Amino acid sequence: MDVQIEASWKEVLKEEFDKSYFAEVAMFLKHEKALGKTIYPPGNLIFNAFNTTPFDKVKVVILGQDPYHGPRQAHGLCFSVQDDVPPPPSLINIFKELREDLGQPIPTTGNLTKWAEHGVLLLNAILTVRAAEAASHSKIGWETFTDAVIRKISDKKENVVFLLWGRFAQDKQVLIDATKHHILKAAHPSPFSADKGFFGCRHFSKTNELLAKAGLEPVDWRL
Repeated sequence: MDVQIEASWKEVLKEEFDKSYFAEVAMFLKHEKALGKTIYPPGNLIFNAFNTTPFDKVKVVILGQDPYHGPRQAHGLCFSVQDDVPPPPSLINIFKELREDLGQPIPTTGNLTKWAEHGVLLLNAILTVRAAEAASHSKIGWETFTDAVIRKISDKKENVVFLLWGRFAQDKQVLIDATKHHILKAAHPSPFSADKGFFGCRHFSKTNELLAKAGLEPVDWRL
Protein backbone atom coordinates (compact mmCIF):
# COMPACT_ATOMS: atom_id res chain seq x y z
CA MET A 1 0.00 0.00 0.00
CA ASP A 2 1.36 3.40 -0.95
CA VAL A 3 0.72 5.16 2.33
CA GLN A 4 -0.05 8.83 1.78
CA ILE A 5 0.29 10.02 5.36
CA GLU A 6 1.36 13.28 6.99
CA ALA A 7 5.11 13.61 7.58
CA SER A 8 5.20 13.54 11.39
CA TRP A 9 3.07 10.37 11.44
CA LYS A 10 5.19 8.80 8.71
CA GLU A 11 8.24 9.25 10.92
CA VAL A 12 6.55 7.99 14.12
CA LEU A 13 4.99 4.96 12.42
CA LYS A 14 7.72 4.07 9.93
CA GLU A 15 8.45 0.72 11.63
CA GLU A 16 4.80 -0.34 11.31
CA PHE A 17 4.70 0.23 7.57
CA ASP A 18 7.57 -2.26 7.14
CA LYS A 19 5.94 -5.05 9.13
CA SER A 20 4.39 -8.13 7.50
CA TYR A 21 0.91 -7.53 8.93
CA PHE A 22 0.73 -4.15 7.19
CA ALA A 23 1.62 -5.73 3.86
CA GLU A 24 -1.15 -8.27 4.50
CA VAL A 25 -3.67 -5.47 5.06
CA ALA A 26 -2.67 -3.95 1.73
CA MET A 27 -2.99 -7.30 -0.05
CA PHE A 28 -6.42 -7.89 1.49
CA LEU A 29 -7.69 -4.51 0.27
CA LYS A 30 -6.33 -5.14 -3.23
CA HIS A 31 -8.07 -8.51 -3.26
CA GLU A 32 -11.37 -6.93 -2.16
CA LYS A 33 -11.15 -4.42 -5.00
CA ALA A 34 -10.29 -7.16 -7.48
CA LEU A 35 -13.50 -8.92 -6.42
CA GLY A 36 -15.45 -5.74 -7.17
CA LYS A 37 -16.20 -4.94 -3.54
CA THR A 38 -16.92 -1.34 -2.56
CA ILE A 39 -14.75 -0.21 0.35
CA TYR A 40 -15.31 2.78 2.61
CA PRO A 41 -13.82 5.30 3.05
CA PRO A 42 -12.31 5.93 -0.41
CA GLY A 43 -8.62 5.08 -0.64
CA ASN A 44 -7.45 8.68 -0.46
CA LEU A 45 -9.31 9.14 2.84
CA ILE A 46 -8.25 5.98 4.70
CA PHE A 47 -5.58 7.96 6.59
CA ASN A 48 -7.58 11.19 6.79
CA ALA A 49 -7.46 11.28 10.61
CA PHE A 50 -3.66 11.34 10.49
CA ASN A 51 -3.45 13.83 7.63
CA THR A 52 -5.86 16.26 9.32
CA THR A 53 -4.33 15.93 12.81
CA PRO A 54 -0.52 15.70 12.62
CA PHE A 55 1.19 13.77 15.42
CA ASP A 56 2.73 16.98 16.73
CA LYS A 57 -0.73 18.55 17.14
CA VAL A 58 -2.57 15.67 18.89
CA LYS A 59 -3.95 16.69 22.28
CA VAL A 60 -7.21 14.68 22.38
CA VAL A 61 -8.01 11.20 21.06
CA ILE A 62 -11.56 10.00 20.43
CA LEU A 63 -11.59 6.30 19.61
CA GLY A 64 -14.23 4.71 17.39
CA GLN A 65 -14.59 1.15 16.16
CA ASP A 66 -14.94 1.01 12.37
CA PRO A 67 -16.14 3.31 9.58
CA TYR A 68 -19.76 3.88 8.64
CA HIS A 69 -20.68 1.43 5.91
CA GLY A 70 -23.28 3.49 4.01
CA PRO A 71 -22.70 5.49 0.82
CA ARG A 72 -20.92 8.87 1.20
CA GLN A 73 -20.76 8.63 4.99
CA ALA A 74 -17.24 7.60 5.99
CA HIS A 75 -14.32 9.92 5.33
CA GLY A 76 -11.65 8.64 7.69
CA LEU A 77 -12.68 10.45 10.88
CA CYS A 78 -14.49 8.41 13.53
CA PHE A 79 -18.13 9.39 14.19
CA SER A 80 -17.91 12.02 11.42
CA VAL A 81 -19.80 12.07 8.12
CA GLN A 82 -19.20 14.04 4.95
CA ASP A 83 -20.97 17.32 4.26
CA ASP A 84 -24.67 17.08 3.36
CA VAL A 85 -24.96 13.59 4.89
CA PRO A 86 -27.44 13.37 7.81
CA PRO A 87 -25.71 12.70 11.15
CA PRO A 88 -26.16 9.05 12.26
CA PRO A 89 -27.79 8.33 15.65
CA SER A 90 -24.56 8.12 17.67
CA LEU A 91 -23.38 11.45 16.31
CA ILE A 92 -26.74 13.05 17.08
CA ASN A 93 -26.30 11.90 20.69
CA ILE A 94 -22.78 13.34 20.78
CA PHE A 95 -24.23 16.68 19.67
CA LYS A 96 -26.95 16.46 22.35
CA GLU A 97 -24.32 15.99 25.05
CA LEU A 98 -22.30 18.85 23.58
CA ARG A 99 -25.35 21.08 23.84
CA GLU A 100 -26.04 20.10 27.45
CA ASP A 101 -22.38 20.34 28.47
CA LEU A 102 -21.33 23.57 26.76
CA GLY A 103 -24.63 25.18 25.81
CA GLN A 104 -23.76 25.06 22.13
CA PRO A 105 -26.51 24.70 19.54
CA ILE A 106 -26.82 21.38 17.71
CA PRO A 107 -24.47 21.67 14.71
CA THR A 108 -25.98 21.78 11.24
CA THR A 109 -23.26 19.50 9.87
CA GLY A 110 -22.01 16.07 10.88
CA ASN A 111 -18.55 16.79 9.50
CA LEU A 112 -16.10 16.89 12.42
CA THR A 113 -13.08 18.06 10.41
CA LYS A 114 -12.84 21.24 12.50
CA TRP A 115 -12.34 19.16 15.63
CA ALA A 116 -9.56 17.24 13.89
CA GLU A 117 -7.93 20.50 12.84
CA HIS A 118 -7.98 21.61 16.51
CA GLY A 119 -5.93 18.61 17.66
CA VAL A 120 -8.63 15.96 18.18
CA LEU A 121 -7.48 12.70 16.61
CA LEU A 122 -10.68 10.99 15.44
CA LEU A 123 -9.31 7.47 15.25
CA ASN A 124 -11.23 4.36 14.24
CA ALA A 125 -9.59 1.15 15.44
CA ILE A 126 -10.44 -0.37 12.05
CA LEU A 127 -9.78 1.94 9.10
CA THR A 128 -11.84 0.36 6.33
CA VAL A 129 -15.11 -1.51 5.85
CA ARG A 130 -16.94 -3.30 3.05
CA ALA A 131 -20.09 -1.50 1.91
CA ALA A 132 -23.20 -2.51 3.88
CA GLU A 133 -21.23 -4.95 6.06
CA ALA A 134 -20.36 -3.55 9.49
CA ALA A 135 -17.07 -4.76 10.99
CA SER A 136 -16.28 -6.70 7.79
CA HIS A 137 -12.59 -5.68 7.99
CA SER A 138 -12.22 -6.24 11.73
CA LYS A 139 -9.80 -9.15 11.47
CA ILE A 140 -7.46 -8.06 8.69
CA GLY A 141 -4.77 -6.36 10.80
CA TRP A 142 -5.94 -2.77 11.20
CA GLU A 143 -6.24 -3.11 14.97
CA THR A 144 -2.58 -4.11 15.20
CA PHE A 145 -1.76 -0.86 13.42
CA THR A 146 -4.06 1.41 15.43
CA ASP A 147 -2.98 -0.21 18.71
CA ALA A 148 0.56 0.81 17.71
CA VAL A 149 -0.73 4.34 17.04
CA ILE A 150 -2.20 4.56 20.55
CA ARG A 151 1.03 3.23 22.09
CA LYS A 152 3.13 5.76 20.16
CA ILE A 153 0.95 8.63 21.38
CA SER A 154 1.17 7.29 24.92
CA ASP A 155 4.95 6.84 24.78
CA LYS A 156 6.00 9.99 22.95
CA LYS A 157 3.53 12.61 24.21
CA GLU A 158 2.19 13.92 27.53
CA ASN A 159 -1.15 15.24 28.80
CA VAL A 160 -3.21 13.82 25.93
CA VAL A 161 -6.88 13.39 26.84
CA PHE A 162 -8.27 10.02 25.70
CA LEU A 163 -12.06 9.79 25.41
CA LEU A 164 -13.05 6.13 25.61
CA TRP A 165 -16.74 5.65 24.89
CA GLY A 166 -18.08 2.12 25.28
CA ARG A 167 -16.44 -1.18 26.14
CA PHE A 168 -14.61 -1.57 22.82
CA ALA A 169 -12.77 1.73 23.29
CA GLN A 170 -12.23 1.15 27.00
CA ASP A 171 -10.46 -2.14 26.27
CA LYS A 172 -7.70 0.01 24.72
CA GLN A 173 -6.94 1.58 28.10
CA VAL A 174 -4.15 -0.96 28.63
CA LEU A 175 -2.20 0.74 25.82
CA ILE A 176 -2.17 4.13 27.58
CA ASP A 177 0.17 5.29 30.34
CA ALA A 178 -2.32 6.80 32.78
CA THR A 179 0.48 8.38 34.83
CA LYS A 180 1.11 11.00 32.14
CA HIS A 181 -2.15 11.10 30.19
CA HIS A 182 -5.82 11.59 31.06
CA ILE A 183 -8.44 8.91 30.43
CA LEU A 184 -12.15 9.80 30.45
CA LYS A 185 -14.59 6.89 30.13
CA ALA A 186 -18.32 6.80 29.42
CA ALA A 187 -20.95 4.63 27.78
CA HIS A 188 -21.06 4.59 23.99
CA PRO A 189 -23.21 7.35 22.43
CA SER A 190 -25.24 4.77 20.53
CA PRO A 191 -29.03 4.98 21.12
CA PHE A 192 -28.72 1.57 22.81
CA SER A 193 -26.42 2.87 25.55
CA ALA A 194 -26.29 6.69 25.59
CA ASP A 195 -28.70 6.95 28.52
CA LYS A 196 -26.58 4.50 30.53
CA GLY A 197 -23.73 6.90 31.14
CA PHE A 198 -22.92 8.87 28.02
CA PHE A 199 -25.50 11.58 28.57
CA GLY A 200 -24.23 13.70 31.43
CA CYS A 201 -20.58 12.64 31.09
CA ARG A 202 -19.56 16.26 30.33
CA HIS A 203 -16.46 15.06 28.53
CA PHE A 204 -16.17 18.17 26.37
CA SER A 205 -15.85 20.61 29.27
CA LYS A 206 -13.75 18.15 31.29
CA THR A 207 -11.36 17.77 28.36
CA ASN A 208 -10.87 21.52 28.12
CA GLU A 209 -10.32 21.81 31.88
CA LEU A 210 -7.59 19.15 31.69
CA LEU A 211 -5.94 20.81 28.70
CA ALA A 212 -6.01 24.21 30.39
CA LYS A 213 -4.40 22.77 33.54
CA ALA A 214 -1.61 21.37 31.36
CA GLY A 215 -1.08 24.79 29.77
CA LEU A 216 -2.58 23.67 26.44
CA GLU A 217 -5.14 25.53 24.37
CA PRO A 218 -8.67 24.16 24.91
CA VAL A 219 -10.54 22.67 21.96
CA ASP A 220 -13.06 24.85 20.18
CA TRP A 221 -15.87 22.31 19.87
CA ARG A 222 -17.99 24.51 17.60
CA LEU A 223 -18.50 23.26 14.06
